[in-house]
Amino acid sequence: MPRYHSLGKIPPKRHTAFRKEDGSLYQEELFGTVGFSGMSSLIYHLHPPTVVTEPVMSHDVTPKIAVAKNLKAVSFKGFDIKPEKDYLESRKTLFVNNNLHIGLAAPKEFDKSYFFKNADADEMIFIHQGSGTLKTMYGNIEFAYGDYLIIPRGTVYQIDFEDENNRLLYIESFNPIYTPKRYRNNFGQHLESSPFCERDIRVPQNLETHDEKGSFLVKMKKENTMWEYTYGYHPFDAVGWDGYNYPYAFSIHDFEPITGRIHQPPPVHQTFESAGFVVCSFVPRLYDYHPKAIPAPYHHTNIDSEEILYYVDGDFMSRNNIEKGQLTLHPGGLTHGPHPGTIEKSIGKKGTEELAVMIDPFAPMQLTEEAIKINVEDYYSSWNH
Repeated sequence: MPRYHSLGKIPPKRHTAFRKEDGSLYQEELFGTVGFSGMSSLIYHLHPPTVVTEPVMSHDVTPKIAVAKNLKAVSFKGFDIKPEKDYLESRKTLFVNNNLHIGLAAPKEFDKSYFFKNADADEMIFIHQGSGTLKTMYGNIEFAYGDYLIIPRGTVYQIDFEDENNRLLYIESFNPIYTPKRYRNNFGQHLESSPFCERDIRVPQNLETHDEKGSFLVKMKKENTMWEYTYGYHPFDAVGWDGYNYPYAFSIHDFEPITGRIHQPPPVHQTFESAGFVVCSFVPRLYDYHPKAIPAPYHHTNIDSEEILYYVDGDFMSRNNIEKGQLTLHPGGLTHGPHPGTIEKSIGKKGTEELAVMIDPFAPMQLTEEAIKINVEDYYSSWNH
């Protein structure tokens, strides 16, 4: 996933002469991942996408590590991240390992004096508050509360936010992000048993071709350094494209929960996967219907993964005193489970309206200085009350 898609004008045969009305050639570009064996798209530009000035190293963006090794349950108040005017400046990385970075952002706008390109990582942006349009050379994707935006590495983009009240959870993944393989058949189609299908995926639309010559600043993140390239032509000058490598959106509200007579394990909530982590969506659902079912999750030990929960909305029944935008991190190696009293309180309940995003990294996460700024003191002892 995603599936094959195309927009605009493309020639009937790839790697053949495709000419404009004046007889000159459109400029073909193969945009691929994992060498030549991953997902790719063929893009047809008005101008060569290689006309650039010498890159300037802007500044170092390496996250500053505050806790390199952690074996304590910790929590963080995400809405304590202060809003900032510009999108990139607002991004605060909280947790890092060799596979991914996880952070929060509260941008008021995306400064249109530049474009952004993450040359290292696929990005997953979850929209907690706000709405707008993601703009790329592939076309536009409108987004709103509850949307996941998946942006493949190397995609140049801008975001039009509709207002200044935006709250974002983001992942930078150094391996491609996919929908779970077990949801798909041998042909790549989502199975009938999958909690979502192709109909729920929103692909780019309304291709806007910009035939503009000038100086276009692209801020490019590579190896924890922000570089500045100036392109000679507008980055969104594509007249058409086709393939499998492009951004898309999926709403958490379109995830159909899998339920059963007794409590289901967390993998039934899985939404995305990568080589170093999985992402799950906890959505409103009916509880277990065995006459003696305990809807609250059983105590469990994370041995092979960390567990990070981002609380979006509703009453999360297994936790006490949790706010919107709060995060919890339960490190691998520790046993954790419902807060005192929540197991008994859950018995007999028919359903939940909770909404949360869970990220399970397969390697320990380091905590940054930005995370410590919003730390909830003594969260680890909240099971003692």
